[in-house]
Amino acid sequence: MIAVNYRVLLPAAAFVLCGATTPLRAQTDAAHSSPPTPQKVAAAEESAKPPRRFFSALVHNLGDDVKHIPRRNSLYWLAAGSAATAAIHPADDYINEHLAGSGFAESFFKPGKFIGSFPVIFGASLTTYFVGRRRHIGWLQHFGMDLVEATLLSEGITQGIKAAVRRDRPLHADGTRNSGFSFPSGHASVTFAAATVFQQHFGWKAAVPTYLVASYVAMSRLHDERHFASDVMAGATEGIIIGRSVTWHGRNFYASPMLGPKAAGVIVALNTAPRH
Repeated sequence: MIAVNYRVLLPAAAFVLCGATTPLRAQTDAAHSSPPTPQKVAAAEESAKPPRRFFSALVHNLGDDVKHIPRRNSLYWLAAGSAATAAIHPADDYINEHLAGSGFAESFFKPGKFIGSFPVIFGASLTTYFVGRRRHIGWLQHFGMDLVEATLLSEGITQGIKAAVRRDRPLHADGTRNSGFSFPSGHASVTFAAATVFQQHFGWKAAVPTYLVASYVAMSRLHDERHFASDVMAGATEGIIIGRSVTWHGRNFYASPMLGPKAAGVIVALNTAPRH
């Protein structure tokens, strides 16, 4: 018969159960876990970086935005907007004549030049961003940054096109005209860019009132004889393209048609990652 020394056996068993199995389990988990991919490593490194300051984030994001403008989706909007601009161009003078001169229209459209001006839109965009940043509301900060980028790009691209095309503004009834160039409308491009950012972030329920405001601003420029109808059509097209480009990499939702041999549907992807 073999004598069993429990004083030795019990500590040994406890070691096997509690100590020796831990490295073994760790080795097993490591063997079954997938190796980190370059995408995972890049994402981990990006999340570990401290948040960029405002100007650094703005410059970085604007670079991304410019890269996203030349896309197939932009070509679709450019083609449709160019066709609409060309179609309405022959009626430019007729439309302006029928929108000018009314006392009611003068009062109704007067706020449009202020609502859609660059300083007002840009100031509201900056306020949105800094309120979100100060109160640590990620989605509001992200939304504000997209508005800031859309406003800056719209104004900058508009001024470049104006200098290249050099179209004179409409004539007033007394034969004079305002200084500067007419094509495209800066008010239309800025307000439609902002409306598109609203639509991309919050959907069509938020887009309906903002697009109505943008349309009101665009029409006010015709009444003031600052632009032709083709100017505001081109500006609206530009604003939509820029708004969609700015929100391409950070919008809250994205929908795409899905077609299969026996099924059809729509893929909806959500993105809640905030931008700095």
